[in-house]
Amino acid sequence: MTETEMRAIILAFPGAEEGTSYGYPSFKVRGKFFTRLRAEDASLVLGEVGFDEREMLMAAEPATFHLTPHYQSSAMVLARIESLDPGSLHSFLERRWRRLATKTMARAFDAAKSPD
Repeated sequence: MTETEMRAIILAFPGAEEGTSYGYPSFKVRGKFFTRLRAEDASLVLGEVGFDEREMLMAAEPATFHLTPHYQSSAMVLARIESLDPGSLHSFLERRWRRLATKTMARAFDAAKSPD
């Protein structure tokens, strides 16, 4: 996936906007950390990923999913953009987005996705 495709997926979530986290460019929802691009390894920081799931992802797709010591104790995984599937990115982000969105935002999001 390209950085342009990645950015389009991220910003398609209601309330998603560009900002900064700890001095680094990031994306936020309602002023809270959503994800960020790590320029040093062209990876996204993906939250809401449990430790067991993270280990499974890294074992199954080591070219995509990885970790640095900084994220070792956090429920996060790093994903290289170049090899990350766009559908997978959307799924990871939706999980995080639902933790940050209001109930009203989530209802509107679900209504827009569901066929009439």
